[in-house]
Formats: sequence, C-alpha cells, structure tokens
Amino acid sequence: MEETQAVHPVDEVLPLGPLFVYGLQHVLVMYAGAVAVPLILGTALDLPHEYLVFLINADLFACGIATIIQAVGVGRFGCRLPLVQGCTFAAVTPMILIGKDYGLTGIYGAVIASGIFTMLASPFIAKLLRFFPKVVMGSIITLIGLSIMPVAVGWLGGGHPSMPGFGAMSSLAIGMFTLLVILLVYRLAHGFFRNIAILTGLVVGTVVASLFGMTDFQPVGHTAWLGLPIPMYFGLPEFYVVPCVILSLVMVVTMIETMSDMLAIGQMVEKPVDQETLRRGLLADGLSTTLGGVFNTFPYTAFAQNVGLIGVTGAKSRFIVAMAGVILISLGLFPKLAGVVASVPKPVLGGAGIVMFGMVAAAGIRTLGEVEYRGNSNGMVVALALGIGMMPVLVPSIFSRFPELANIFLHSGITMGTLVAIVANLCLNKLQSNDEAMENVSASEHA
Repeated sequence: MEETQAVHPVDEVLPLGPLFVYGLQHVLVMYAGAVAVPLILGTALDLPHEYLVFLINADLFACGIATIIQAVGVGRFGCRLPLVQGCTFAAVTPMILIGKDYGLTGIYGAVIASGIFTMLASPFIAKLLRFFPKVVMGSIITLIGLSIMPVAVGWLGGGHPSMPGFGAMSSLAIGMFTLLVILLVYRLAHGFFRNIAILTGLVVGTVVASLFGMTDFQPVGHTAWLGLPIPMYFGLPEFYVVPCVILSLVMVVTMIETMSDMLAIGQMVEKPVDQETLRRGLLADGLSTTLGGVFNTFPYTAFAQNVGLIGVTGAKSRFIVAMAGVILISLGLFPKLAGVVASVPKPVLGGAGIVMFGMVAAAGIRTLGEVEYRGNSNGMVVALALGIGMMPVLVPSIFSRFPELANIFLHSGITMGTLVAIVANLCLNKLQSNDEAMENVSASEHA
C-alpha cells in the first residue's frame, strides 16, 4: 500500500467557510492601500468624482485578478505563494507627471509597455537569486517590516500627520483597544478562532468606534450597487517613449521589491523560493500590470502588509489569498460592498498593523539569528542595509533635492536596502574570502 504524500500547508485547500473568513481578513488589511493609488492619482489630476469612483472599482477588480494569477498560477505565470497583489506606490509620482503632460491615455500606454518590459526582463532579474544568502535575506525581511511600520503608526493617529486632528487621544485609544482585542484573542483562543484574531480585532474595533461616532457609513447609501469594469474606458492607450521608459524603470524597482516579498513569504511559510518561482512571480507582475493598463488601472506588486498577516495567523494556504482575490473582484463589481469595507476606521487598521508589520520584522530577525557573524563582515552588511534602507523611511525628504528620475529609486527604502545588502555582501564578504584564500596560498608557498 503506497503512502500518500503530505500536502504542504501552502497548497492546502481549506473548507469554504474558513477560506472565506481568512480571505476577508486579508482584504480588510490591504483595502486602504489598494485604493490609495487611484485616489491619490485621480485627486492630483483633478478628475471628477465619478472618474475617481470608476478608478477605484477598476483597481479593486484588477487587484483581484492579479492576486489570483499570483497565488493560484496560470501556466507559466504566478509564484504559487500566498501573496496579495496591489498597485505599487513607487509609480504614483511618475504617473502624476505623465498624466499632466500626456493625459490618462498616456499613463495607460506607459503602464502596458512597462508590463511587457517586466515580462521580458523577468528571467534575467530572477537570476539574481544567488546574491541572496541568509544575511542579505534577513536584512531585507527586517527592512520590509520596519519600512511599512510608519504606515501602521499613521493609521493609528487617524490617517496622515498633515490631517487635522491627527494623533487625537480618541484615535490612539481605539487603535490600542483594537490591538488589545487582537492580543487577547491570539493568547486565549485556539485553532480557527486564534487564526482570525486580526479579523476579530478589526470587527470589534469598528463596532466600538461606531459607538463613539468615529465611523461614517453615509457614503455607502450613495454608492451604486453595480459597477462593471470597461476596458479602455478613457480611450485607446497612447504610447510615448519617455513615459514608457520612466515606468519601465519604476518596474525595475517593483521587481526588486516583489523578489524581496517572495523571499520573505517563502521564509515565513517554510517553502524555499527558487529561481523558477521568482521568474514566475515576476512574470505574473508583468502580466497583471499589462492587464491593469487595459482595465484602466496601474502597475502591480506584492503587498508587504499581507506578509505580516500570515506571520500572525499561521494560515499559509495560497488558496486563502486566492479567495481574497475573489472578494476583491466582487468589491470591484459591487461598489456598495466596497463602501462597507472602506468604513473601517484608520485607527482600527493601525492597531492591527502594529502587530502585523512587527511580525515581518520579527521574521527577518529570526533569519538574521541563523547567520554566523564571527570571522566575516556579516554584521557590517546588516548595519549598512538597515541604516541606508531606513533613510527615506525615517526622513522622507532626505533626497528631495535629487532629480525626479533618481527619486524613483531613492524613495524606496526596500529597494535601496536590497541593493546595498547585495553589494556590501559581495564587496565585504566575497572579497574578504578571496583575500584570505590568497593569504593561504602565499603562506603555503613560503612553507
């Protein structure tokens, strides 16, 4: 009698009920980030309200498709890991500049071109895997957690420091209450209920916030029930050389960040990521970005906040994330449902974000704990990666006097930290090993 081979937790298909609940948890965590890019871009380009609504719906719909492609896989596309996809923030400023000079059709032409470029470049970028030993991977994963922590702190204070009333005691109180609920559920519950500690905290926090008048459900009543995505709604995409080159450069940054997220999630779900997995994941980014340009939305990448959620819940199945993709598609088709999800107060999200993003950093620290630091320069590699990678996070204006094209790279702490970690490891550790080898050869010759 043959033994049945155990299914890896990543490939486990859960019953529909838990699958939906876990998937909804992922959607609630990433929703604010998912709608931020179309909202910021539409506002910066002075688009009318109905266009903003259309962009948000289109983005949610395309987010869902991109997430399913990445998690489930379609042929050669998709890393088959529990990664949620969303619009990359790295492209916001360049797209605003492109939109002001070339219009929305110019943006979408550049998005499609950058998606095709990503698919063509993915096999070459994936070959960088050999430059990611544990000291580099641990530094990057830690940096991811630390880099997104300011997002959680901003949510906790009520949104953005520039907003009136930011940091109000009521906002901090409801955020910390949400965090306390999550910790209590995580500590006292078991099994399924422990795994939905984040969702429980978000629901309870929202209910309590509504009792104190901190939620606004009025927009839900004015939102349409049905919103169908229409390809090329704003007209046929127009392809101009400069915008296409700029967004292709942005996608180089995005590919490095996506690789970092895939390596991080591989560590957390205990399924090592190889070069083929990276290639399929980057191909999925390119395909999703190309589809995004067709469906009136923007370049896509992995969302790091959902990596932290897996660290908290321990629910590793990629089909959970695929269910999140189905829910996102539904939100894009039924805007009224999206309005309900959008009503979760920012401080409530902040309370959940503190523990989720901290878990990403903790995973990186665990990896760094497995690194040998004696007789090498690994300590310096970690110091340089974290120190330089955190510069644009701690002081966002530090590179404001640099050219706009340079800021595509300099404003991404994860990209900077990744490149610094790779180069520092090559220069300090590899050269050191070569020097020691030469010394040993010289010593043997004199013996």
